[in-house]
Formats: sequence, C-alpha cells, structure tokens
Amino acid sequence: LIYLFNSNITLGKNGVPVAENFRLEQSTIADTVQAGQVRVKTLYLSVDPYMRCRMNEDTGSDYLQPWQLSEVADGGGIGVVEESKHHNLAKGDFVTSFTWPWQTVAILDGDVLQKLVPQLVNGRLSFFLGAAGITGLTALLGIREKGHVAAGANQTMVVSGAAGACGSLAGQIGRLEGCSRVVGIAGTDEKCSILVQEMGFDAAINYKKGDVAKQLRELCPGGVDVYFDNVGGDISDTVISQMNQNSHIILCGQISQYNKDVPYPPPLPPDIEKIQKERNITRERFLVLNYMDKQEASVLQLCQWIQEGKLKVR
Repeated sequence: LIYLFNSNITLGKNGVPVAENFRLEQSTIADTVQAGQVRVKTLYLSVDPYMRCRMNEDTGSDYLQPWQLSEVADGGGIGVVEESKHHNLAKGDFVTSFTWPWQTVAILDGDVLQKLVPQLVNGRLSFFLGAAGITGLTALLGIREKGHVAAGANQTMVVSGAAGACGSLAGQIGRLEGCSRVVGIAGTDEKCSILVQEMGFDAAINYKKGDVAKQLRELCPGGVDVYFDNVGGDISDTVISQMNQNSHIILCGQISQYNKDVPYPPPLPPDIEKIQKERNITRERFLVLNYMDKQEASVLQLCQWIQEGKLKVR
C-alpha cells in the first residue's frame, strides 16, 4: 500500500489541506533486493506541520523539496529490516530515515538509514520520531542555541502550541535547563490540565477562553524572558508585547500561517515590530538541521531524561 500526493485536487498556497489531496494505492515492489539495499516493513510514520510547505510548488525553504504530484509522499519514518544486502544492517534491525516513503513495504538504500537502539527509549520505538528524534532535538537545541536560558537567572518561559509534540517537550526542557517559571498556551482545558498536572508546567492558558493578554500578565508578573514560538499570529503578538528587555524568541514554527501565502518567518505587525526592536528582543530563524554536529550528544541527553522520567511523553 502506498500513499500518494494527489494531482486531482489543487491546493494552492492559501488552501487548507483535505484528505482528497492524497490517494491510497496498492502496488508491487521489486522481487530482488540489490547490493547495498534493504527491504523494510514500515512501523511508524511521522505526520508533521512542515509538510504543509511541501504541498506548494515552492516550499519557501532550500532544505525542503516539494512533494511531486502522483508520487509517493515521504517524511520521518521507522521500520524493521526484513531482508538485507547492506554490510551494516541485518534482518530484524530497526531503522529510521527523514525521507521514509509512505508505503507499507519498501526497498531502500541502506546508506540513508540510521540504526536504532530501542533500549535507549525503553522500547518505545516511536519516540525516535518524537521526543528522541527531530522533534526533541528541535526543542532542546532551540532552547540551547536561541533561548539563552541560564540556571539561577529566574527566567520565565512561555510556550505557544504547548500541548503539541514539540511544545510539550520545550516547556519541560526549559525547566530542566534552568527556567524558574514555565507557562503554556494551548487550545482546550484538557490540554492545559495535562500540561500542568502531567508535564510540570506552572500554568497554562486556554487561548480560546477569556482575555489572553490579561491572563498572561497575571501568570507572568515579571514579564516574559524566553518565548518558544510554535504558532505565530495573534498569540505571538500578545506574548511579544509582554516580553522583557533583551529577551529571546525561539522561532520554531508558525503554524497559524502555514495555509497562507506569506514569507517565513512572517513579518510582525508594525506596532509589534516596534516593541521587538525597542526592547532588543532576538527573533532569528531557527533550523535544527544547522546543528547536526550536536545531534548525537543531544539525542543521548533526551534519552537519558526519558529513562529517568524527567521528560514526559504523551
């Protein structure tokens, strides 16, 4: 079974994705595995917000290629080797790739696959696509490279999209790295409850209820020092207006803008841009792929926190 990006339904930069943008087909793959190749059975696929950009002819990023019409979609994936003609991979090995095809069985070049050690995540293989994968790396390296968090500095961090895969990790990592107060912003009371009761956030705001600016002032009386921004738009404008002098925005994502034809990162409204400049708030584009020299050590750190129960994953 293969999942294809569908040519029959146009989307456009301002469109909202629908199921009809894709189609499922049954097909056959080659009978023979060539030298250097492996046949894998797919176990997990990661469906991520950045993929919306791959549905445009121009993704807006030089590191992201657009999905081609009527070709197999791909992204982060995990599978198990069923047959191998690669010197470093054997039958039964668990492997991952950032360009895993969305199909149940595939023949792949073994050189592009990374072997996984399930014990590092207590056997929870899917964590290698999340908390111990590119999502966790984005949270950890974003905070370390752009957040300027310092233990003992009494910093307050706010996370938007806080109940998402990246946001829920970012809040916890902010605390582990030294923030004294962590406040999340999410879209339901249930999500807010999980953030506080399970993931150690000090407080959480349901942005669909009440005055967000007022709640933020009450929950962050000393202002905001670090903002982990996953959403952009009105929520981010509200947070930035309450940020302190020389504070920092970790520009991770702008999901409120992905269905719109705007540049990345989207420009701020003039009044918010004025605040950013006057208060010397950093807001630099962050790309985790630029820090792959730190990947191995960072993944081991994430795995250690998972094993110790310091990083909770839903």
